[in-house]
Amino acid sequence: MDLGIRGKRALVCASSRGLGRGCAEALAEAGVDLILNARTEGPLTETAQTLSDRYGVTIMPVAADITTSEGRAQVLEAAGSVDILVTNAGGPPPGVWQDWQRDQFIAALDANMLTPIALMQALLPSMMDNGWGRVVNITSQSVKAPIAALGLSNTARAGLTGFVAGTARQVAGKGVTINNLLPGIHDTDRATALDGTVATQQGITPQEARARRETTIPAGRYGTAREFGAACAFLCSQNAGFIVGQNILLDGGAINATL
Repeated sequence: MDLGIRGKRALVCASSRGLGRGCAEALAEAGVDLILNARTEGPLTETAQTLSDRYGVTIMPVAADITTSEGRAQVLEAAGSVDILVTNAGGPPPGVWQDWQRDQFIAALDANMLTPIALMQALLPSMMDNGWGRVVNITSQSVKAPIAALGLSNTARAGLTGFVAGTARQVAGKGVTINNLLPGIHDTDRATALDGTVATQQGITPQEARARRETTIPAGRYGTAREFGAACAFLCSQNAGFIVGQNILLDGGAINATL
């Protein structure tokens, strides 16, 4: 399918690996020029070179911490006006509700709610002026079904979801869509870390922890970054202009819900 976005420009956050890289690769394959952001320069530069060589698109890597005001300023200055924004940031660590303090909640809100909001506030006006734009926020399945051990993430991502619900309806008339992708368990470093935590708590190996979790997924496996990226690229395409303010699960059927 021709996504109709060849020659567009996209900013993709946390894109040196994992789901962010999957989104970046799918957009590059569709002919989109990219501004890639991550905190660590080495893996980011390597990803940029690999995707540029493979797909022949222009890619600008910007190593900065997008969750800080200084990092955002650096990225936004380098990016300028873009047609597509994909927000993404690593989730807060798991824990127990009694142990979380104000500073941990503030850090979670900064990374997983306030950062994507700030990026949208900076980039939506030019998209609206141009009459076309796409925003995809990578959130979590916990928005639909909260995960007790990930209460910091539950809190921050629910707040972002509320912001998107109202904002998406206000900008849609200008040709700009905002939607959220809610990943379940995918084969990424994040999943490996969570499996390691479970393994330690239960006295089993990480491989056993993964196998047990796979049995809870109707698809019988973890998702891949490539298929997640393909879903992101579709939401960024010319074909998705009537999808507004939605929260789309990619979880292999793990959440058993009608809506």
